[in-house]
Amino acid sequence: MSTPHNSAEIGDIAERVLLPGDPVRAKVIAKNFLDDVKQYNEIRNIYGFTGKYKNVPVSIQATGMGIPSFSIYVHELIHVYGAKKLIRIGTCGGMHQDLNLREVLIAQGASTDSSIVEKTFGGAINFSLIADFELLSKAVDNAKKLNVPVKVGNVICTDRFYNDYGAENGAYSSGGLTLNEKMIQHGILAVEMESAALYLLAAAANVQALAIFTVSDHVVKKEYTTAEERETDFNDMVKIALETVIQK
Repeated sequence: MSTPHNSAEIGDIAERVLLPGDPVRAKVIAKNFLDDVKQYNEIRNIYGFTGKYKNVPVSIQATGMGIPSFSIYVHELIHVYGAKKLIRIGTCGGMHQDLNLREVLIAQGASTDSSIVEKTFGGAINFSLIADFELLSKAVDNAKKLNVPVKVGNVICTDRFYNDYGAENGAYSSGGLTLNEKMIQHGILAVEMESAALYLLAAAANVQALAIFTVSDHVVKKEYTTAEERETDFNDMVKIALETVIQK
């Protein structure tokens, strides 16, 4: 059973799925990390692959950028194709001074400026968007085994890429802090655009989800990586994700 966005048939996609946003990154990961790879989707050039990692079936499904595109693919992965463990692997913009370029960040929680939570609960509660604890703890353990330093904490998942809270929105507290400064003060480590949707959709479907990022740029320090690095490097988070998603 294919969908308007995915030509995979039932059984083509594994229960364990890694979710890069970039289709090129999906192809690179499948080529370099999986055995017996089969491509099951290329609609809209949003590639999907299934292969084996350490003899365990794993799929790599690109999602595009932002909550709307991401939500389409994740909804279908869960409700059409039966995905049970989903790990987002992508890039983020560092915000906290303690976070450095190319460092790996595991999102324990996802704050958001999106209205998806409000629309889901009608404004009755501020639902907390959190990672699956089992996946989170395994990812931290696997990072230690791989000797990869990681940070664990809260991220801000935004609807707009070009949105400088520090400059655009002015002072938001009695102390005269900008919203960026206020978020950093409250422990927000980085900014990205998909994790809130992942944690919300996974919670509703009672499946496991986690988001792991590599810092590709830093909002405060004004540091950046190249497009080529974002497509082909950042393998530490991939190794952590693969080791985590195959564990029982």
